[in-house]
Amino acid sequence: MTLLQDLETRLSAALAAVLGEAVPATVTPAADLRFGDYQSNAAMVLAKQRKTNPRGLAQEIIDRVDLTGLATAEIAGPGFINFRILPEAFAAKARELLGDPNLGVPAIGAGRTVVVDFSAPNVAKPMHVGHIRSTIIGDALCRIARFLGYRVIADNHIGDWGTQFGMIIHGWKTRLDHAALDADPIGELVRVYRQVNAATKEDPAVLEACKAELVKLQAGDAENLAIWQECIEVSKAGLEKIYQTLGVKFDHWLGESHYNDRLPGLVGELLAKGIARGSQGAICIFSDGTKQPEEDPFMVHKEDGWTDNPAIVRKADGGFLYATTDLATLEYRIDQWHADQIWYVVGVPQTLHFRQIFAAAARWGKTGDFRHVAFGSILGEDRKLMKTRSGDNVGLVEVLDEAVDRAARIIAEKNPDLAGDEAAEVARIVGIGAVKFAELSQNRLTDYVFAWDRMLALQGDTAPYLQYSSVRIRSIFRKLDGAFDASGAAIVLEKDEEIHLARLHARFGELLPLVLDDFRPNLLANYLLELARAFHSFFEACPVLKSDEPVRASRLALCELTSRILVTGLGLLGIRCPERM
Repeated sequence: MTLLQDLETRLSAALAAVLGEAVPATVTPAADLRFGDYQSNAAMVLAKQRKTNPRGLAQEIIDRVDLTGLATAEIAGPGFINFRILPEAFAAKARELLGDPNLGVPAIGAGRTVVVDFSAPNVAKPMHVGHIRSTIIGDALCRIARFLGYRVIADNHIGDWGTQFGMIIHGWKTRLDHAALDADPIGELVRVYRQVNAATKEDPAVLEACKAELVKLQAGDAENLAIWQECIEVSKAGLEKIYQTLGVKFDHWLGESHYNDRLPGLVGELLAKGIARGSQGAICIFSDGTKQPEEDPFMVHKEDGWTDNPAIVRKADGGFLYATTDLATLEYRIDQWHADQIWYVVGVPQTLHFRQIFAAAARWGKTGDFRHVAFGSILGEDRKLMKTRSGDNVGLVEVLDEAVDRAARIIAEKNPDLAGDEAAEVARIVGIGAVKFAELSQNRLTDYVFAWDRMLALQGDTAPYLQYSSVRIRSIFRKLDGAFDASGAAIVLEKDEEIHLARLHARFGELLPLVLDDFRPNLLANYLLELARAFHSFFEACPVLKSDEPVRASRLALCELTSRILVTGLGLLGIRCPERM
């Protein structure tokens, strides 16, 4: 039980005693520590309902609440109840956390299955900087959800089907350099695709040839299927290298092609149930009229007023679209994986698409908690979309390599004693961590500027600052003559810096579940920054190794707990901590 939950339990008991009925109490962390650690507006809310004086009701509640060994309480303003946690309660919580591998984090997701759909690059195309957000946010949400007890299924819904394969197969047969394919599979496929795509604009015969190859593929031609399969395999091998660099893992790679056989029957079912109907040769899902137009994803406002905005599930030529595949995918995840929730980590531009998919699924009878975890764009330092000089998207591999190279130069300057494989490994940990934290410390819906110097700084709101904080703590323990057993230490909190550090330790278990309320990894990132700053203030004000016992052991235990939470919290963001920097 967290301190907040303990307070809510005790406050609820007091409310029942005062009011003569069970009333759940809500307690929140105080916005300003000068007024306490937690506060509740329960007296104000209940007094308004009962038309009584809120300060008088607050006093009655304080007189009845049992805060023995936990906190003190006082009334503030028009009837807020402020709680200040006792130092001995923080100390007891710290001792409890030292023996808890979950560090006070409740298993709120136990018994629930969530599918996280993220990254999802296209086959035969390189991942670019735009894939950073989906990949890194999705991975962090998977890690956090697992830590909170969810059964998590990470699915990389790759784009492995579509019209581009007509061009790729034609190019494979007519333009492929097999030696280049062996050396750089994705690079060679991109070269072939671009050449053929350009040729289709100049020569109608090439375009017709590409269409013919696509028809043969869709009809199950053995040669074209073999080429298509090889394209997927070499692309996945290239993608796996990037995911390995990022430390990202998937449980499944079920791409669009996995659902091809389901699409005709799906459209037939939608027609039979009256969810879809024909329109100009296509099959579409229109509004069913149950929602106001401004809330209806199948309506759009134009100059002449509200008009239909249907989702097409089968084109007039018989082809299927993303909407069809996504509905089939959703059904599969519910039927085969028994998903209670499905999170789609996809950019803001796809908002309407997912509103339509979720609305169509509800009309289809597919129940579950479906969420579009949208995110904004990454900007260059000119505050424009990040592009190369030629106007192409910046490649993700190039970004990661640059991050590691820059980190290596900074580390060599700061710590020339690091060399060889150790220096290279630290550079990888710091460089990749910097890219991830720059992403995860932002509100996911905002655009952010990708600035190398700022994200790699050892001071400020960066991963290197947090990693350095972890390294600094571990250096304390390297100076000891033997191992330190924190579980046996008696924790005594006297100085304000000690109390505040223990306060933040206790908050970890309260904060982590909030991250999933609106998919905000930045809450965890900001908490870790606050924890690191609190540790540095503690370390400056409270000598550790030079203190006498039992203070020395108490402060070492606080250092150990800080280290565990920092390493665990950064790990949940997909960021490693080196032993030295």
